[in-house]
Amino acid sequence: MDQYHGTTILSVRRGKRVAMGGDGQVTLGNLVIKASARKVRRIHQGEILAGFAGGTA
Repeated sequence: MDQYHGTTILSVRRGKRVAMGGDGQVTLGNLVIKASARKVRRIHQGEILAGFAGGTA
């Protein structure tokens, strides 16, 4: 059976407003390595929201 991996990043846009959030958990297989990662960040002087997933997170 294939093993599925995923990261929770959710983004919602309504008009010119955007909400973005993510869980803070980083795992390696079934082991939680970090429970407080910042996967959503503001970049470029706060004008861009970025969500990091997978190995980047």
